Amino acid sequence: MGVIDLAWWKLALTALLIVALAAVSFASRLAISRSLLIASLRTVVQLALIGLVLEALFASAELVWIILMATAMLLVAGREVMARQQRRLRGIWSFGIGTGAMFVSSFTVTVLTLTVIIGPEPWYTPQYAIPLLGMMLGNTMTGVALSLDRLTDSVWRQRLVIENRLMLGESWREAIEDIRRDAMRGGMMPSINAMAAAGIVSLPGMMTGQILAGSPPAVAVKYQILVMLTITVGTGFGTLMAVAWGSRRLFDDRERLRLDRLVKKHP
Repeated sequence: MGVIDLAWWKLALTALLIVALAAVSFASRLAISRSLLIASLRTVVQLALIGLVLEALFASAELVWIILMATAMLLVAGREVMARQQRRLRGIWSFGIGTGAMFVSSFTVTVLTLTVIIGPEPWYTPQYAIPLLGMMLGNTMTGVALSLDRLTDSVWRQRLVIENRLMLGESWREAIEDIRRDAMRGGMMPSINAMAAAGIVSLPGMMTGQILAGSPPAVAVKYQILVMLTITVGTGFGTLMAVAWGSRRLFDDRERLRLDRLVKKHP
């Protein structure tokens, strides 16, 4: 059985449900109606545009275009990481630490998965490379954003405790060790929870998509296992690197806590 195509007018019927939800939210004074409608509109526009881009990319399959696409995805993810932090590092550091951690972890795991495990010819075949990298970046972005936000917020709230520890002779690593561990756990927990619930509470997105596209369930399961394991690896290493680099930036060479390097997000 082939894939059942969806007409745009049928998707418009689904969009009416979003409008109904926004209306109920407005009536309930939840103050999320505007955000809900804007997010829904962005989803439709962004996915429609990316569909056109991917069709052209799949048709050409040139490495240079794939690299440009991957770079654009990384930069957008880096900006989202920076935007989600209530207290972020000043200057380029907030963007650079998150983007650097995602680049090292996501790109390394994606290339390793393509070349060693899946093995398409060529290894950068866009039908495999772009979706895999997109899932890797999306989940790593969430983990890095959560961990950095928890790190900077906890350091700000516990600044007096940290400074007391420093005065008692502890190194900067010892003074915030519990905060770092908590931040790392916070960044990795969504991936761990997703693995624990997969197949019992929910059918993951990639597996569902492959089944709807006509792939045998056994094949879809194998790819979903691969994706979830690699996503967790990428998210874990990305979170560890982001917290390690972010923590070091919060202290100077004399191991003094530098809260002046943090800036609060404007409401």
